[in-house]
Amino acid sequence: MTNAPRLDEAPPPVRTGAPANPALLAAATGATLDGAALARAWRPLAIGGVAIGLPVVQAALSGYSDGPMRRVARALGAPYTLGEVVIDRFVTRLKNTTRAARHLGVSDDEHPVGGQLMGSDPDDFAPAARRLVEAGFDVIDVNFGCPVKSAMGGCRGGFHLGQPEVALEIVARVREAVPAHVPVTVKMRRGIDDGDARSREHFFAIFDGAFARGAAAVTVHGRTVAQRYVGPSDWDFLREVKRHAGARTVLGSGDLFDARDCVAMLAHTGVDGVSVARGAIGNPWIFAQARALLEGRAPPVPDLVEQRRVLALHRALCAEVDPSGAASTMRMFGIKFARLHPHEISVRDAFAAARTLSGFDAVLAEWYAD
Repeated sequence: MTNAPRLDEAPPPVRTGAPANPALLAAATGATLDGAALARAWRPLAIGGVAIGLPVVQAALSGYSDGPMRRVARALGAPYTLGEVVIDRFVTRLKNTTRAARHLGVSDDEHPVGGQLMGSDPDDFAPAARRLVEAGFDVIDVNFGCPVKSAMGGCRGGFHLGQPEVALEIVARVREAVPAHVPVTVKMRRGIDDGDARSREHFFAIFDGAFARGAAAVTVHGRTVAQRYVGPSDWDFLREVKRHAGARTVLGSGDLFDARDCVAMLAHTGVDGVSVARGAIGNPWIFAQARALLEGRAPPVPDLVEQRRVLALHRALCAEVDPSGAASTMRMFGIKFARLHPHEISVRDAFAAARTLSGFDAVLAEWYAD
């Protein structure tokens, strides 16, 4: 998540031509519409045999989507979440320690939940996928989209978009390794780089090949690997991909910063669902807000009492899972939650200065008073 612009500084997505689902377009503006008519304009999401429902899910977020974040999101309306991406070899070598609980722990109240794997060698994916299933993850997601330097340098993540044969061997190994009832999914970007003559060809080779090897769904981010987190997401490309996919399940990602963006992507691209990344950090209400828009209702806006309640819940869950690291984790999340506060800068600075859980509690008492 490094070098990403602030949400309010991000350029608008590439979005031209007629929307794939015009019936949803008005809902994206926040207009109060007929709920029955809207209900016919979108379908509940399913990933293989796993029923999801609301077609707005939480993406895997490195450094963020641990158990506490996922549980908060689920409690506030997220129908499905993904854990932080983990390296295949790391998973297989991880001992049953507090560290393992942080990366592999799955609580009863967060199903369905997906675990995401990233690696370089196809041989390492199968045992890692089996361990994620044993840990309780309901879906195994394979990451071919991570654009960060460490992933690319290690021939992981987005690197595989340049080598379709290896990428598809990984999908096949994972599909063979896990039980038939556990869906396997893939996360991709729209290519390595627009300047690479074979980028588009490789994208569709992996996209079609993943489904042919048993993938239940593919999530496509509208930026290239070279773009990382900078520049607009190409929603026109997502629309093209969904038209190409037909009945196959496709989720879209990129430039989903609030609930209206989520509905707008569904409307413009026609994808089966959207995967929210940065827009969900510090705003777990985005899922309930998206549901409200899709049902023709005004999206709920959390007041300071509600924000304090959720921050306190998140703090308690973090302290339960990782007592020694909870203070630094909640400082990081508090800074993100501060965007919703009327005094954003002051609250952000207060969270940044809080080095202990008691310091975090003091920020809640001062800035989120009843």
